[in-house]
Parts: sequence; C-alpha cells; structure tokens
Amino acid sequence: MKRVVYPGTFDPITNGHIDLVARASHLFDHVIVAVAASTKKHPLFTLAERVELARQVLSKYNNIEVCGFDCLLKDLVEEKGAYGVVRGLRAVSDFEYEFQLANMNRALAPSMESLFLTPAEHLSYISSSLVREIASLGGDVSKFVPKMVEEALKNKYQSLGRD
Repeated sequence: MKRVVYPGTFDPITNGHIDLVARASHLFDHVIVAVAASTKKHPLFTLAERVELARQVLSKYNNIEVCGFDCLLKDLVEEKGAYGVVRGLRAVSDFEYEFQLANMNRALAPSMESLFLTPAEHLSYISSSLVREIASLGGDVSKFVPKMVEEALKNKYQSLGRD
C-alpha cells in the first residue's frame, strides 16, 4: 500500500489544498493530510480547529486521513509508514523554498521522497495568507474556500473583534 503525507499549516484549508488532496488521492492508496502545529507562524486557528476543518471538508474522500503533528516531518512520515511527502507548487516562486525543504528532508531521511503536484490553474493563486487577509477585512472568500471554512473565518474574526 502506497501511503503519502501531505503536510501543511492549512490555516485555513483552501480550495487549492483540496484540489491537491484530490489529485494525491488518485495517485496513492492512502493520503495523510498532516496539519502542522506551526506555532512560529502564529496561526489564526488552533491546531485542533485546523484539523477539524480539514476533516470536515475532506470527509468525502475514503482514502484520506487527517492528523495534527508537532514533530519533525521525517518522524511523522516514518511513524505513518509513508513513502514520502506531497507538496504543492503554485508558482515558480514556490520552487526555491520547496527544493530546499526537499533536500533537507532527504538529508534527514534519505529514503523519504518528495513529490510535487500543481493545483488546477484557476486555483494556483490562492494562498491561506491571502484568504486570511481578505477575510480579516470583511471581504468575500467564498470562491477560495468551502462554505464551512468561510463561516469559520467569519466567526473567528468576529470573536477577535475584527469583523
């Protein structure tokens, strides 16, 4: 069984992320969507909230598992018995960082492969940070995220007094 990990902060999960999960789910027997704690990034949503949102929006896929993690990615890949990681490339600007990350992961775990997928062209400009910025200013993010994520963003910003 070929298992792969798709790691990310997913703060929040977007239609671009979902597109990559769908693509990976056709290529692998089992895809583990691994939501990173990423406390250095100061995420808007807690780890538990991000895991739950990902579980809800990905529930239609029967070969997807969602988990949170706060360890080295190589350790998670080993723990899950995965072949490697899937990463998304939206634009050439993503390549340098992703290439560096892939090489570092290979140095830490030589048997861990890094595979790169691109989202559908109409989703390639979407990023979680842009979605958060638009939502924080009361903008319409319905084209970029599922309805339940849109609602979660509205509720989060209302609770922070930024609606």
